[in-house]
Amino acid sequence: MSEQYLQFPGWDPVAISIGPLSVHWYGLMYLVGAAFALWWGNKQADRDPNWNREAWQDLLFWGFLALIIGGRLGYVFFYNFERLLADPIYLFRFGEGGMSFHGGLIGVITALVIYAKRTQRTLMSVGDFVAPLVPVGLGAGRIGNFINGELWGRVTEVPWGMVFPAEAAGDLPRHPSQLYQAFGEGLLLFLVLYWFSRKPRPVGAIGGLFLLGYGVARFMVEYFRQPDEHLGLLGLFSMGQWLSLPMVIAGALIMWLAYQGKFAAPTSTAQPAKPKGSTTQKNKKRK
Repeated sequence: MSEQYLQFPGWDPVAISIGPLSVHWYGLMYLVGAAFALWWGNKQADRDPNWNREAWQDLLFWGFLALIIGGRLGYVFFYNFERLLADPIYLFRFGEGGMSFHGGLIGVITALVIYAKRTQRTLMSVGDFVAPLVPVGLGAGRIGNFINGELWGRVTEVPWGMVFPAEAAGDLPRHPSQLYQAFGEGLLLFLVLYWFSRKPRPVGAIGGLFLLGYGVARFMVEYFRQPDEHLGLLGLFSMGQWLSLPMVIAGALIMWLAYQGKFAAPTSTAQPAKPKGSTTQKNKKRK
């Protein structure tokens, strides 16, 4: 039966090996996301009078660090808390894998709150700047999951069903849900946010749309993704769906408040560029 369906390509999860050092594709996907955010964020900072490249790059560093820490904490606390209780050192075993987007999001929001307070910006204005830069990294991460042959979908009979080699997946065709997520949370969400942010929007609207868009995309794809074996369905929904519901509610509420004008407009904190061709009285020729 499995022969009539697509077979997982069987890529090596290790991209590069040099002696004892191994670089995994999943780790490279994080770098792809960070590189895109750096490039696109620099372009945005050049156009936005409230930002400059130095301010954005500082935020990117702390945000990326918060993403890694929050992602690991979220995975352990949301999905493997019992194992943590039995083996507290498990929290630091990054080599065994395990990152949670929702945990990473909490970490990044924490970093944004601290950054906004320290730089005298509003949280909503910082969120509006950052939101369009995130989906490409999310999509790249899901491609990394696919290359690793992990987080596969539920059993299906659709023609594009794929048989994954992992023993836990069995020999039944499954939805390649990692690719669904790469499309929905990555490419599609990026295009929507890019289109939406091209025109002036109320403060908070872009960040709110990101929360709403990701929450809806993740909630829908979870119907095709295999729930974690040790958790299964928690009532009506999977853990991913339960964690996405607050994002949908918060995103819709923030957008509604934004269009009611409830969030203050940002004040310029970037250093203005020196006008080209300007001269001082000292440099003028004496007559």
